[in-house]
Amino acid sequence: MTHTSLNRRSLLISSASIGLATALPAAAAPQPSSRKTAMTATHLTVRDGAQIYFKDWGPRDGQPIVFSHGWPLNSDSWEAQMLFLASRGFRCVAHDRRGHGRSSQPWGGHEMNTYADDLATVMDKLDLKKAVMVGFSTGGGEVARYIGRHGSKRVAGAALISAVPPQMLKTATNPGGLPMEVFDGIRAGELANRSQLYKDIASGPFFGFNRPGAKVSQGLIDSFWAAGMQAGHKATYDCIKAFSETDFTEDLKKFDVPTLVVHGDDDQIVPIDASGRAAAKLVKGSKLVVYPGAPHGLADTHKDKLNADLLAFVNGIGA
Repeated sequence: MTHTSLNRRSLLISSASIGLATALPAAAAPQPSSRKTAMTATHLTVRDGAQIYFKDWGPRDGQPIVFSHGWPLNSDSWEAQMLFLASRGFRCVAHDRRGHGRSSQPWGGHEMNTYADDLATVMDKLDLKKAVMVGFSTGGGEVARYIGRHGSKRVAGAALISAVPPQMLKTATNPGGLPMEVFDGIRAGELANRSQLYKDIASGPFFGFNRPGAKVSQGLIDSFWAAGMQAGHKATYDCIKAFSETDFTEDLKKFDVPTLVVHGDDDQIVPIDASGRAAAKLVKGSKLVVYPGAPHGLADTHKDKLNADLLAFVNGIGA
């Protein structure tokens, strides 16, 4: 590309950015908090030496909200919720699971106990107290295992969003789960051409773009693919077993904090009956909110509703 082409491209991008900023209504811009705020991202080291990337947005004295992402994504998948809630005075923390995103890619540890222990290290090193834990899909399993394994001494509440608990795999004790062939197919896709697998998932069932009349967003498809390809191959392959075969039943029974369960009733990835509805029955006093017609990736497709529901939930808990 020539120097002239670069200058012309830079000018076009700058002009488009100015035009977009001018077109946006003033009310759409998040209002800054009067308290001291910062937006930072860095790494911390966990027990086996792995480096875990995390974001820490919003006022440091705000009530913490800790986000755990889905497979094969990273903490960027929570940006809509983090921007919304941090702009309203909450301290929003999200990490990239080991092997995903900008965290290091260790060979081992890609199972729920280690995921939960990594999350505990984030919570402990940042000394987060009275935190509301929010987990999407695989991240919901991570939150469940954290509470089951580490307790709720740092936790004020939990939200399971399109989450995998209590168990995705069909077994003798979980007849409503999905057969092993489904997950073997995902593994086969990972080994054959994981780049194409991620494109197929994103352009099809994840966002519900395979439904008649769906408004397809190429941007969401591209974002999902890019995040998946940023993760390590070994990590994403091993994580399929972690999110599908782990039984979180006993973890859910240990929940002793206010719990919100959000699930779309058209979730083609984690069907609601075997997950959201079943989890809500296991967590004493939990609140189940069903999004009619919503797909698995509702944190993007229904982000305004989810943002409002999370804000109401956290405000209802209080600090």
